Amino acid sequence: MIQTVADYETYLIDVVREMGKPWPGNRALNIVVHGHSVPSGYFTTPVVNSLDAYPHLLYVGLKQRFAYAVINVIVTAIGGENSEQGAARFESDVLCHKPAVATIDYALNDRGIGLAAAERAWRSMIETSLAQGVKVIVLTPTHDLLSLRRSEPVWAEELPKHAAQLRRLAVEYGVALADSDAVFNHYIASGGHILDLLSHINHPNKLGHELVARELLRWFPAQ
Repeated sequence: MIQTVADYETYLIDVVREMGKPWPGNRALNIVVHGHSVPSGYFTTPVVNSLDAYPHLLYVGLKQRFAYAVINVIVTAIGGENSEQGAARFESDVLCHKPAVATIDYALNDRGIGLAAAERAWRSMIETSLAQGVKVIVLTPTHDLLSLRRSEPVWAEELPKHAAQLRRLAVEYGVALADSDAVFNHYIASGGHILDLLSHINHPNKLGHELVARELLRWFPAQ
């Protein structure tokens, strides 16, 4: 096993170089965004605001950075899912698109299945991707108001545990990490409030999605 931290400048270097090629030497590149309601674009349920959600913001950021690239950002996320459910359909729904990169975002809902079950599911998705030459970006969870409620301490305690588990898995497999949990924490520690980042009890607003998109874009450095 690799047991090292992926490097922002080199992990996606082959993908980035392909994005920089002009016609006729370029080709279409698929990025598949897998996960639950957050990448699905749910804001205040049941409203789905895809254009302000991080998959679309990632697409816009990449097109601003790589003018020659033909990029498809394909969202396979389903609201309410956890990683076990996502892993069960990973090959049929994600790998069928032959992605260059797959992002995975399930930790917010994985508190309902526990760390052990979540770890098995994440390992399955990561290993299946790597076996087919697909680069992986693991996302730690965005935040929600359940974590702040004293009446629901389990939710408050479990979110950081799932984030820590994903950081460990990213190091173990040598894949990319978009640390949404860390950037949300940094925003709050810098004087912001969690309510600045949320549109709903458990869904980010546009600012929250922008923070996640910036984390993802760090892995696609301009050449």
